[in-house]
Amino acid sequence: MKINDSLNSTQGLPPSSPSTPRADKAGDNAKTATAPSINVQISPLSVQLQTMQRTQASGAVFEAKKVEEIKLAIAEGRFQVDAEKVADGLLETVKDLLNSRRQPT
Repeated sequence: MKINDSLNSTQGLPPSSPSTPRADKAGDNAKTATAPSINVQISPLSVQLQTMQRTQASGAVFEAKKVEEIKLAIAEGRFQVDAEKVADGLLETVKDLLNSRRQPT
């Protein structure tokens, strides 16, 4: 089967030259009409989502300043771990994992 270049072999159409700019029908000195302005308002939730997306896209998953503060507190011996809070978090994670296995997929 032979494939022809159908774009170059169109009959009855003048050849196109993409390198030459098109002239305006009204002339070069004609003023262009301005479109009416449109006001768009973005909700605060949308702004927050955009900020989160930018943060994720940049690869920053954590706040470096907060991490440095924690490192300094550990180094100085003033960082205290709340064992009850850690235990509660672990229990919640285990509950979530167990519940996700029980639910039919």
